[in-house]
Amino acid sequence: MNPTLRYLPLLLALGSAPALAKNLVVCTEAAPEGFDIVQYTGAVTNDAAGEAIFNRLLAFKPGTAELMPSLAERWDISEDGLTYTFHLRRGVKFHTTDYFTPTRAFNADDVVWSFQRQLDPQHPWHESSPRGYGYFESMGMGDLIRSVEKVDDHTVRFTLTRPEAPFLADLAMGFTSIYSAEYADQLLKAGKTNDLNSRPIGTGPFVFARYAKDAQVRYKAHPDYFLGKPAIDNLIFAITTDPNVRIQKVRARECQVALYPKPEDVPALRQDERLTVDEMEALLTTYVAINTQHKPLDDVRVRQAINLAIDKQALLASVFGPGAATPAVLPYPPTLLGYNHAVRDWPHDPARAKALLKEAGVEGLKVTMFIRNGTSITIPNPALAAQIMQADLAKVGIEMTIRSLEWGELLKRAKNGEHDMVILGWAGDNGDPDNFVGPNLSCAAAESGENHARWCNRQFEDLIQKARGVTDNAERTRLYQQANEVFHEQVPWVPLAHPKLFNVRWKNVQGYVINPMTNNNFATTRVE
Repeated sequence: MNPTLRYLPLLLALGSAPALAKNLVVCTEAAPEGFDIVQYTGAVTNDAAGEAIFNRLLAFKPGTAELMPSLAERWDISEDGLTYTFHLRRGVKFHTTDYFTPTRAFNADDVVWSFQRQLDPQHPWHESSPRGYGYFESMGMGDLIRSVEKVDDHTVRFTLTRPEAPFLADLAMGFTSIYSAEYADQLLKAGKTNDLNSRPIGTGPFVFARYAKDAQVRYKAHPDYFLGKPAIDNLIFAITTDPNVRIQKVRARECQVALYPKPEDVPALRQDERLTVDEMEALLTTYVAINTQHKPLDDVRVRQAINLAIDKQALLASVFGPGAATPAVLPYPPTLLGYNHAVRDWPHDPARAKALLKEAGVEGLKVTMFIRNGTSITIPNPALAAQIMQADLAKVGIEMTIRSLEWGELLKRAKNGEHDMVILGWAGDNGDPDNFVGPNLSCAAAESGENHARWCNRQFEDLIQKARGVTDNAERTRLYQQANEVFHEQVPWVPLAHPKLFNVRWKNVQGYVINPMTNNNFATTRVE
């Protein structure tokens, strides 16, 4: 069957032509892992849950990394930087659905519940996440937050164990989403704790309606949303892993927004007068994580040899195309604080790679690389990228097997450390370098499995921990620059690219704002 025809009924099923003006269909690149957002770190899941369903104490101004109030109207910080007092917005309503009717508005109990669940091992809901709490754990929040206390119904006090420069920015990230403590109590009493992941309740712009696995997620506008009811009555995420099909569908108007077209398709899309292509230099890094717990990949000389063997410029030209990405040297883009411009990329030098492998006593090395079966914003063609690296590594005597996995399965297996190498990407969540190095390269993240290189380097760890606790930007810059040098020398990754962000939409879709942190929020979107 023509893959486009499978989706033809999607818009038609929503109603007659006049009704379509208040429906928005978005072609997304993958299925969400679930809807209990604190369990997950994937950007797709954050769009489907964190952005659509939930809110946080703070938010980012659309299109920027600038902080703004959300569920907290204002906040106070003590002089020693250890106490944060948040004054909560009044009258915010949780979603009403056929499975939950709230009896009260949002208050301090919901904030305390949402954080204590992750913080306190004795909390009745702490064990409800079989995956743990990836962000919370990898960012060391359990060591940072001493207590979260209700001062009164509309005031919450956080006490920290140490000053933390990115703390406010962290509170705008998906893993700090605020849940309904009342709904949680209802589920706990009914013995239905799993429903938190499949029947979510939040305060966000859209109310969860239903999920057809690997096909679509449907939402309805939250009529009592505290920032005003969205202009869209029905939001539909049409899960479309093939980027070619996403383009077919947007051209056929089966979806009005298509996320992450392949860079080589962008010039032709710009020629279509019906469409608008949004473009941004985003906070993105594409990389290959090398599992440093697998021998001989624990030897820095072998990891350096892998970096030297790969012709990065040729890979970027083939996979991303002209002007769609810049080579990555360090874990985060050069626009962020503390980027070390003095560090030079590993050159393409197969002879030196062979010499390092010989020095390490490695012959006939065989490795397996995991790749996703679809495409994403950070890697438009994982199979081609892997094949190019496979050929490059073969030239220095490394035999690489490529294993393609569904996105959720890949994340699960990589977190378990089953890979030798895995192609991944990271989208910055808060505009701070700590968001790249903490969740991906810290020792806490290595222990939780979110650090897919399984790399715990004490020198690097000390530097990034010190940088977290310093509020002076000059000092933070110096510490991150030193950490960059350690990363570059120890090469737990093959940093590949900083891709540009592209989305395509019909010209009558207005109010959508492309985001440098790649979140997609449709609360202000309307269809003219």
